[in-house]
Amino acid sequence: LDVTLSPNPSLTFRTIGGILDFYLFMGPTPENVVQQYTEAIGRPHMPAYWALGFQLSRWGYGSLDVLKATVDRMKHYGIPYDVQHYDIDYMERRLDFTYDKVNFAGLPEFMKEMKKNGKHNVVILDPFITKDEEPGTYRPYDLGQQMGVWINNSDGVTPAVGQAWPPGDSVYPDYTNPRTVEWWTQLCLEFKDVLDYDGIWIDMNEPSNFMRGQYPGCADNELNNPPYTPSISDRSLAEKTLCPDSKTYLGDHYNTHSLFGWSQTEPTFNAVQQATGKRAFVLSRSTFVGSGKHGAHWLGDNFSQWKDLRRSIVGILEFNLFGMPYIGADICGFNYNTTYELCLRWMQLGSFYPFSRNHNAEGNSEQDPAVFGDTFAKISRDILRIRYTLLPYLYTLFYESHVYGGTVVRSLMHEFTSDKETHGIDTAFLWGSAFMIAPVLEEATRSVTVYFPEAEWFDYYSVLPSAWTKTYATVPAPLYKIPLYIRGGYILPMQSPGTTTTQSRMYPFGLLVCLDKNGQASGSLFWDDGESIDTIEKGAYLLIKYTYSNVSGNI
Repeated sequence: LDVTLSPNPSLTFRTIGGILDFYLFMGPTPENVVQQYTEAIGRPHMPAYWALGFQLSRWGYGSLDVLKATVDRMKHYGIPYDVQHYDIDYMERRLDFTYDKVNFAGLPEFMKEMKKNGKHNVVILDPFITKDEEPGTYRPYDLGQQMGVWINNSDGVTPAVGQAWPPGDSVYPDYTNPRTVEWWTQLCLEFKDVLDYDGIWIDMNEPSNFMRGQYPGCADNELNNPPYTPSISDRSLAEKTLCPDSKTYLGDHYNTHSLFGWSQTEPTFNAVQQATGKRAFVLSRSTFVGSGKHGAHWLGDNFSQWKDLRRSIVGILEFNLFGMPYIGADICGFNYNTTYELCLRWMQLGSFYPFSRNHNAEGNSEQDPAVFGDTFAKISRDILRIRYTLLPYLYTLFYESHVYGGTVVRSLMHEFTSDKETHGIDTAFLWGSAFMIAPVLEEATRSVTVYFPEAEWFDYYSVLPSAWTKTYATVPAPLYKIPLYIRGGYILPMQSPGTTTTQSRMYPFGLLVCLDKNGQASGSLFWDDGESIDTIEKGAYLLIKYTYSNVSGNI
């Protein structure tokens, strides 16, 4: 199947057959459409409060010493930072459920120390398991073999064997099989006793295979070579994955391929909740309809290029429509070396991604916000302090999304639908209804042209009303500043920022009240302990609604 969108507007579905069920969500507003859609597919999960803090990652720290030096310089500059991710280089020879006891000797103690300092740890796990270790020496494979949890070849009996990160050849767990869920849960729970993780990042779960199909190649049949193949890599359904005629518990891989990441997400979510006793953090590269109910997503392996910085806005807007509001892109870019200015502008934009993580590929130069020197660190610290100040507002938006199913980040068109000028704008976006972010997206640029729809708009930095309404304006954006605006008529809950959410949650609250032209404003604050499971369902929370009127002069 492929689907083509044209500006007519029209949709073209091209398929070789099957049953097509169409669901129409009638709105009438864009927000209503998303609410109706998530009512059908499952509401977005409620993230832990710490998951809204800034996160740091790198494939290629190479050793615990390099990681410690990174953490130390972040601390030196006082840059807010809540979560450390551990990519595959923490593993022993890239084997799941292990850690490198040479280059990362002392990792369990280091992770406990991070937690003592109010931070959280997220470890990566890949979905392929090497079959070529000495028998009896690698429990994940031995147990999986015993329990019969792998995707099989077309004969339905022998495991499909491909190649991936671990040494030797790999087999692939079939997460549609209840036995696989038991196996995975058991291993995740056991691993918690080795590394004290708070969340799990599941990567490569398309599933990724470094070959075209498994050994010895795909048979020439209608599943592997259907009459029509969409415009995908090499026009082959098996390219960098398994043969479509492979067998899963639910049927042919041809029918279940797109469900691989989705089927891994919920068991991982449940395993993390079981292991930690707290709200789960699961970050998945592969997603499907309904993945937002249990997982977060990032926009994949982007590049350190200005066009990727700009495109990331489109991605976060789209995934909010898809019912996955906890979404972000790799800040400063994953592939290629970043530059000072690109990374600085990306830190400014990325500070307003719902999922805010700086991540980098092996072999590239370091790009954490503390590595570029004093000026860069200060600018990054200042912008992240704005994020942390507004976290009570962002957290309240996630509550509303979890309960009512709407977006957290949305386009101007979403709020000002009748204003045709907003329909093509994908260079600025809103948190909820009230907070506009207008980033710099081009090199050597020190101003931004911003469209202000019909409303009162207040500059975030000065809290002074602007004169602009239903018009474009060019606003200054020196290197140290990202333009930010608050819409009149709204009350935003705030909190003094700390260097972790553990710290900032102890600090005083405030309210930012911006009046509309009638002298009125309203808003709300959702608050709970930030980490317990199902606080909303159990009623263990505080929800405050605020209103202000010039007439009464009281909130």
